[in-house]
Parts: sequence; C-alpha cells; structure tokens
Amino acid sequence: MFQTLLKEVVDNVDGGLATTVMDFEGIAVDTYAKPNAPVDFDINTIGAEFSVVLKAIQRASQMLESGEPAEVTIQAEKVITLIRVVSDIYFVAITMTPGGNLGKARYMLRTRVPALLKELS
Repeated sequence: MFQTLLKEVVDNVDGGLATTVMDFEGIAVDTYAKPNAPVDFDINTIGAEFSVVLKAIQRASQMLESGEPAEVTIQAEKVITLIRVVSDIYFVAITMTPGGNLGKARYMLRTRVPALLKELS
C-alpha cells in the first residue's frame, strides 16, 4: 500500500537501508527494504522493539508535560534508526548505515508524513 512512498524515502537517503510504517503496538502496516543490504537486520523487528521505547518516551513526555515527542533517533554501532511520529497510532522509521545522511532522512520523513496521514485515514 505504501511501497512507492517507502521506497522513495530509502532511495533518496544516502545509506538508506529500509523503512516501515508501524503502529505503536509493533505491528507493521507496510515495509520496504533495499535488496542486498550490506547490514543483516530485519526492519520489522527493529520497528517492533523500538515501538516499546517510543511508547516509554511518550509516557515520560506526558509526565514531564513537555508535549508529544515528534522524532527519536537511535544511533547504534551498525545502524542508525530514525523514527518520526505520524499520529497517535502510527510512526514511520528509516534505518540507515552509520555514515548515512541523517539530515536528508529527517527531511524525507518530515515531508512525507502528510501523505502517510492521508493514506492511513
């Protein structure tokens, strides 16, 4: 359903490996992964595990009355995962190589959220 948009995001980010639209329960709506990625990983597992972290960050933000979180970046040794909240139910995430263009990834996700919202409605 979202393949064109997800592929566009990954293909336009240097180092982009995969992306997913997922709900906060860790259930993928759709995913796209570059074939023959140089890093062995599963975008569904990454999204599901980080959905737990994202829910904890949302709870902490509510407790601190700091407003809803919009974006979270997890920088690990082998991959960087950028998560952008789409709505109170869904988020989109891109995983890239450590040398990937994080700024371009942030831009791509931020500018694609309106199209994702339209499709999810």
